[in-house]
Amino acid sequence: MNIGLFQINMGALGDAPGSEGAGRIAVAAEAAGFESVWTGEHVVLPDPQVPPSPLPPLHPMLDPAVALAYVAAVTTEIKLGTGIIIVPQRNPLVLAKELASVDVLSGGRLLFGVGVGYLGPEFDALGIPMADRARRTEEYIEAMRAIWSMDSPAYKGKFVEFAGVQARPRPTQQPGPPVVMGGHTAPAFRRSVTMSEGWYGFALDYDATQRCLDGLAEAAARYDRPESLGRLEITVTPRVRPTPEMAERFAEMGVDRLVLLPNGQNTDEIAAFVDHIGTTLLN
Repeated sequence: MNIGLFQINMGALGDAPGSEGAGRIAVAAEAAGFESVWTGEHVVLPDPQVPPSPLPPLHPMLDPAVALAYVAAVTTEIKLGTGIIIVPQRNPLVLAKELASVDVLSGGRLLFGVGVGYLGPEFDALGIPMADRARRTEEYIEAMRAIWSMDSPAYKGKFVEFAGVQARPRPTQQPGPPVVMGGHTAPAFRRSVTMSEGWYGFALDYDATQRCLDGLAEAAARYDRPESLGRLEITVTPRVRPTPEMAERFAEMGVDRLVLLPNGQNTDEIAAFVDHIGTTLLN
């Protein structure tokens, strides 16, 4: 069981100087034996907060690529995950350039966590229709893999089209950083099976995790999985207190990675959480 740490770019770590915030915690997580650190993303948040917005409007969140580039500079081995980037809100070639840059600078440590988004006010503020966000996500991932890996990159879809261009450097990982698809719906399970190296379920207890695993199994029985994607890696952020018994139970269910949400309200408390997990789960 691999153990990751969520929220490296958010909350107390989202508005502290790097050496005191994200950098400090990433270095501590690597020293404690964490396998990965993960960002979250909302480009903007509704003000005032209204359902289903998960956070108050003044909650600080660093840009994922910028935060992970900083973390890459102060660490050597820990993997760097976006958990998730809301792909249909981005220009795919600009995002491909940003993520390729992080992958190169980190020596191939990026995990590309993907989501389609769900906050209407966020899409409205960005001028992007929500109705076609799922298909945009699929096309954008295909287009990004094309610019990352093809000798003569080209792509033609409904929402993105290009040819006769190059973007270097390419990611260290080829044909690009592993895609980890977020979401708890049947379409998300299909995308996980057909176009992603992994799946990420957020804030799940045991029963909810099992329902998602059953949904992934149903999708795997219904849709062909390209051989190039390999085995689907399962990542979960648990809504369960982290203990060795918890980790063992998730492992028995078939979960490969737990990305833990720290319970600290400031950097010192998060550092204490990292140290506690290193002592109780990782050593």
